[in-house]
Amino acid sequence: MANEGTHNVEDLHLQNLTKKFGEVAAVDDLTLTIPAGSFFALLGASGCGKTTTLRMVAGLEEPTSGSIHIGQNDITNLRAFQRPVNTVFQSYALFPHLDIFENVAFGLRRRKVKNIDAAVNSMLELVELAPMARRKPTQLSGGQQQRVAVARALINQPDVLLLDEPLGALDLKLRRQMQIELKRIQTEVGTTFVHVTHDQEEAMTMADTVAVMNAGRIEQMGHPADIYELPKTVFVANFLGQANLFAGVRTGTSSDSIEVVANGINFRVLSARNSAPSDEVIVGIRPEKMTILDLHDKETIPSGHNMLEGRVIDVSYAGVSTQYLVETTWGQNVTVFEQNVLVGDRSSVGDPVVLHWSPDHTFGLAGGETVLADTAQILAVGA
Repeated sequence: MANEGTHNVEDLHLQNLTKKFGEVAAVDDLTLTIPAGSFFALLGASGCGKTTTLRMVAGLEEPTSGSIHIGQNDITNLRAFQRPVNTVFQSYALFPHLDIFENVAFGLRRRKVKNIDAAVNSMLELVELAPMARRKPTQLSGGQQQRVAVARALINQPDVLLLDEPLGALDLKLRRQMQIELKRIQTEVGTTFVHVTHDQEEAMTMADTVAVMNAGRIEQMGHPADIYELPKTVFVANFLGQANLFAGVRTGTSSDSIEVVANGINFRVLSARNSAPSDEVIVGIRPEKMTILDLHDKETIPSGHNMLEGRVIDVSYAGVSTQYLVETTWGQNVTVFEQNVLVGDRSSVGDPVVLHWSPDHTFGLAGGETVLADTAQILAVGA
C-alpha cells in the first residue's frame, strides 16, 4: 500500500517559535527543521516545552511569536482543521459506537470523499487490522486501538503526523511491540512523524533524529546513538540514559587527548570527545562501558585505560545484566552494568574492586558544576 497515490511530503520548519504563558516561556525562540519523511522525536521531561511545541504545530495553541511552515506554506495562522497535519493522542479518542472500518473512514466521509472502501481496506491492511474491520473499539486491545487511531489519521494523507505520548497508556510489553509497529508503518507510508515523549527508550527505538528539550530549548539534536554515545551537556548525559560524572580540571594536552585530574585521579579524554571550552572539565562514562574487577586483578587492566578503585555497596541482578553500585575512595557512588555472561561470576557487597574503561568511551563536558556524592549527578553551582 505504502506510497501509492501519496503527495510529495515537505520539510516542517519552526522559525523563532516562542510560546509564553504570562512571563514564563514554555517554548523559547525555537528554530528547527524536521526533514520530510523522517521519524523525529522531541524528548524531554514534563514542562520542557515539547507538548506545547506539538500543539502549536497542530494549531491547538497560538504562538506568541515566530512562524511554522510546511515547505513554503506558512501555516502559523491557519486553524487546526485547515492544516495538513493530524494528531494521534495517548487517549486514542476512537468513536465507541462506530466499528473499526468506520472509525478509519470517518475523515474521508466527513470530506464527502466517494468510493472509500479500497482506501480504508488498504489502511487497515497497513496496520494489520483488516480481519477486525467490523469490530468495535472495545473489542480490541490497547495496542490495536492505537493502530486504529494511527490509521484514522494517516488515511487523510497529512504532511505531518503528530504523536503525543502515543504509547503512554500501554503496558511495557505492548509498548515495545508498538514501537516496532509504528516505525514499520512510518517507513511504509513515508509521512513525517513527529513523536513527543518523555520516554528515552521510545525515542531511541523509533526515531531517526532525537531532539532533547530542556526549559523550552533544544539541548542537543542528532541520531539517537550519536547523542547517547557523545552527549554535549550534563543534562543530556543524565536524561538520555545514565552517566557517571566526575568534576575535574584539565592538567595537560597531547596530540589527540587531554589529561584531567578529578578527585585526585588522572583521567584521559580524547580531544574529539571533549566539549569543555575551558580547563574545568566534567569527565563522563556510561555504566555499561565500564568493567568491574576484583582489586587483585588490577594488573590485567589494559595500558592507557582510565580506572578507579572502590567498594561494592549494592548488587542488583536484572537478568540481562547485573547493576553494581560502587562507592569510590572519595565517597561518590558510581553505577556499573555488567552483562551476565558467566553464571555466578559476580562481585558481592563489601568487595574491594577496580573499575576501568577505555578513553574511547570517555566524554568531557563543560565544568563549573559540582558532583553530588550520593547520586553521582551534576547540578549547577548555586542551583
